[in-house]
Amino acid sequence: MNKQVLKKSNQFIADFEKVIQKPRKHPSTVYYTGVDLGTACVVLAVLDDQYQPVAGAYRYADVVRDGMVVDYIGAVEIVSELKAELEQQLETELVYAAASLPPGTDELDGGAIKNVVQSAGFELTNLLDEPTAANQLLKITDGAVVDIGGGTTGISIIEAGKVVKVADEATGGTHLSLVLAGAYKISFDEAELYKREVKHHDELLPVLKPVIEKISSIIMQQTFGFTVNGIYLVGGTACLKNIEAIIEKTTGIPTFKPINPMFATPLGIALSCTDQVLK
Repeated sequence: MNKQVLKKSNQFIADFEKVIQKPRKHPSTVYYTGVDLGTACVVLAVLDDQYQPVAGAYRYADVVRDGMVVDYIGAVEIVSELKAELEQQLETELVYAAASLPPGTDELDGGAIKNVVQSAGFELTNLLDEPTAANQLLKITDGAVVDIGGGTTGISIIEAGKVVKVADEATGGTHLSLVLAGAYKISFDEAELYKREVKHHDELLPVLKPVIEKISSIIMQQTFGFTVNGIYLVGGTACLKNIEAIIEKTTGIPTFKPINPMFATPLGIALSCTDQVLK
């Protein structure tokens, strides 16, 4: 059942990867954009009026740290540039966008993310937490959606189709890079780039295993007392090859991830976008 659950999500992600390379230009009454301001990467996903992928763009950046906007001007510039790039490709104006933020940070940073999206020229129509956003794509009815980002790990627990708990803790890809930099005696930036190369993943897994086990312990703590029959990983850090095997072994809970976990959240954000401006 779990593999079947991800079948539609995987196809949707595969379609999105195609339109990043070759946008689909066709008549649409409206376009919906998902803006994902990640710690390591900013992603824009564009859907048409049938909520199908038509274009997308992303850029690695250092404008967000531990889920918080630390370079406001830089964030606005990147989102504005990606928006202009996509508008040129689609030969239309992108008006409506939705965005997300780590669970529990709304009061701390929700205003900053909202302002970034609006300052880039969008009308903001939705703002939701990252793992809940990802589940707009995954459509998990029972289980835990775990968004392993750069600075934090966000968790949404879903029972009978309803989100019953959201949580966020400060461990993620940044911590993997710090461990890698220390082990290999390289700079943090070099470690980030090295980690992104899939060809290095088999070699890196033993080095990074303690941090992955720490993420597993966070998942266990946050899901304690709930019936969780499946863990679904999203976020850029979840792209690490075989991370799901370590988490499954540590937690004892079947663990799955879509074909490209980095795009699950931005696509989920786009699916939550409407043409009704958020008040």
